[in-house]
Amino acid sequence: MQRSSTDIVDVLSFVRVAETGSFARAAERMGLSKPVLSRRVARLEDQLGARLLTRTARGAQPTEIGQAYYARAANILAELDAAEEVVAEAVTQIAGPIRLTAPLTFGVAHLAPALADFALANPRVELDVEFEDRTVDLAGGGYDMAIRIGRLQDSALIARRIAPVRKHVVGSPAYLEAHGRPQRPADLAGHRILLYAHEQWRFQVNGRWDTIRTTPALRSNNGDMLLAAAEAGLGLALLPSFIAASAIERRTVEPILLDYPAEEGALHAVMPPGRAVTARVRALVDFLVQRFGPEPSWDPCWLAQEGARPTTGT
Repeated sequence: MQRSSTDIVDVLSFVRVAETGSFARAAERMGLSKPVLSRRVARLEDQLGARLLTRTARGAQPTEIGQAYYARAANILAELDAAEEVVAEAVTQIAGPIRLTAPLTFGVAHLAPALADFALANPRVELDVEFEDRTVDLAGGGYDMAIRIGRLQDSALIARRIAPVRKHVVGSPAYLEAHGRPQRPADLAGHRILLYAHEQWRFQVNGRWDTIRTTPALRSNNGDMLLAAAEAGLGLALLPSFIAASAIERRTVEPILLDYPAEEGALHAVMPPGRAVTARVRALVDFLVQRFGPEPSWDPCWLAQEGARPTTGT
């Protein structure tokens, strides 16, 4: 193998197939025909003397050697991208692809309109967006960034805080009339609880955090499902304000326990470690910070209605 003869486009072709899991999608993304891209990947495998991809009727997946090669090749290509943007920045151009992932509900309701505005302002940026609630491997999946909500588990990630994410207990007017309005967190005992996955309910009471033990009447990993159940009168749900705000404004649910802040999280932009952050990604993160922070637009719709002010937990 002659290392100096390796074509960078051949390497890029392999990386795009590994990221998309498909020769067809990779070819479309690169603006090549599928046969041309396939020949480039085959040539790279011949030069390396190893099979990098397992081809099936459903697509293509990296072999064990291919995964190791992808991890290094993707980082090298990202560094090359960053080097090229040194020139682009000199003429104030923000251009190139951004592959990102975000939670489904927040993505559809709030991120999608923001990304559309960003794309209009930066027409040379190519957005590749996936909305899903599972936590993906940023580096292994070829993502440039992710939007994540809550506490970050991976300390190796490069993260920037965008805005607070406050949570509130809500119930339908009919449910609260029938079962009573809890005045303090301890009063939640005996109520029908609509629980997000295995989340704990924690409230600030007299300067300390109390965990309220709940027995769920319904459990779901989707906030929209919990909101629909609360609106239907099935029980009480603890929801982020970006999900509950519009329903509170419509008065299909009411916020309760406003004097006892629930443990809040934060909206973060996170980037994979060990990879240069390109100018286009920095521009998008700056845009989202300005768009959503420091106080999210979805909070005042209920704060003004209730005559309350934001209360930040510790």
